[in-house]
Amino acid sequence: MEQSITIQTGYARLKKNRALFIGGLLAALVILIGVAVTLGSAEFTVAESYLAILAGLFPGTFTAPDMAGIIIWDYRLHRVLFAVCAGFGLAVAGSVMQGILRNPLASPFTLGIASAATTGASIAIVLGAGVVGGEYLVIGNAFLFALLAALAIYGMARYRGIGSETMVLAGIAIMYLFSAVTSLLQYIGSAEQLRAVVFWTFGSVDKSTWPKLAIVSIVLACTIPYLLYRSWDLNALAEGDEVAAGLGVPVERSMIVFMVIASLITAVIICFTGTIGFIGLVAPHITRMVIGGDFRTLLPASGLVGALLLLGADSIARSVLAPQVLPVGIVTAFLGVPFFIYLFMRRRDT
Repeated sequence: MEQSITIQTGYARLKKNRALFIGGLLAALVILIGVAVTLGSAEFTVAESYLAILAGLFPGTFTAPDMAGIIIWDYRLHRVLFAVCAGFGLAVAGSVMQGILRNPLASPFTLGIASAATTGASIAIVLGAGVVGGEYLVIGNAFLFALLAALAIYGMARYRGIGSETMVLAGIAIMYLFSAVTSLLQYIGSAEQLRAVVFWTFGSVDKSTWPKLAIVSIVLACTIPYLLYRSWDLNALAEGDEVAAGLGVPVERSMIVFMVIASLITAVIICFTGTIGFIGLVAPHITRMVIGGDFRTLLPASGLVGALLLLGADSIARSVLAPQVLPVGIVTAFLGVPFFIYLFMRRRDT
């Protein structure tokens, strides 16, 4: 009886901690959004920024100076919200991949999907070839090659038998293959083309627009609820294939579905941003250390952590060398590497 009461008390405390953590993340994200839209050559206070946002949403209720409304709504707000959505999506995709593959280093980038997108972008930049033309040439190629990498991983794993180890090995092989192709394209490209490819690999949200934000938001709105609905299956898969099968989870089909969804989220984001690393690796680790590995809360919480990390990194990128803007991928790397060094040292001590 006492043991049952202790378990119930512990579970209630865990639920409270999770709720507090997610609530704190939401509050921090709202504050950071208000701060981020103030950054730029035209200076506004946080209060003025929020007032301009509210005036755009509720024009009859709130009023703001015309200049503040134009600058924030036409130039800044879509960039800030795009960073939020991109960070959220990359973190969720990383959480899903780490769960189904039971590998703490699994992410869309360590499994070769980002390398494939870079190859697609490089082909568009160096050779001018792609599935679409015009301003969407690079975007279309990056998206297509990211999905092709996911299909190649699935095909190789299916040939050997779907499992976490085979998918990880297939992803590593794909990563090295596309990295080699990208290196070849950089070698034969001109100096200007090489510069463009290298800048794409840095990752940036400079080219965000409202239509691009809408595309990413729609994809997240269609995929995240499904992942939350299947969170029990993700919990089972994270415990092992045999455990999941014993609980009635169709292991192979579920792994394929989750892998495709995570790859789709990643492809839609990085085709617009370029390579932004470490978010899909770091955010799930931070969240798991605080609230545990239950995917019912891990997915939304890690998404919020990813949104905070990417928006914070972009804010630093816009501020540290202002008016120059650093590629956000460089900042995320500087933030991510110390964290993994900490994880390594902590693991060795235990």
